[in-house]
Amino acid sequence: QVQLVESGGGLVQPGGSLRLSCAASGGIVSAFTVAWYRQAPGRQREFVGLITPSSNTNYAESVSGRFTISRDNAKNTVYLQMNSLKSEDTAVYYCYARVGAGTWGPGTQVTVSA
Repeated sequence: QVQLVESGGGLVQPGGSLRLSCAASGGIVSAFTVAWYRQAPGRQREFVGLITPSSNTNYAESVSGRFTISRDNAKNTVYLQMNSLKSEDTAVYYCYARVGAGTWGPGTQVTVSA
């Protein structure tokens, strides 16, 4: 069974950057689509972006041009590079594997604040 663990979250100032990691075990990350979602306090979880096995990517309009998803097959890890961060990007970020019934990681907190 695939398991995911996110890391790399933290506190960053507006305009700054962070790179989140989603490390997979129990499966080969390049064999399935991995998506990133986020959930801000009091709001529903929302789609951020995804990467397919063929390395195609798709992003929510709110992050397009600022966020980039990539994958390191050797490390079995998917990354979310976040640039030009805004206060409204503050949320818990989750990665999700579209394999079987679907698998979520536990999430990592990103706080954008001066």
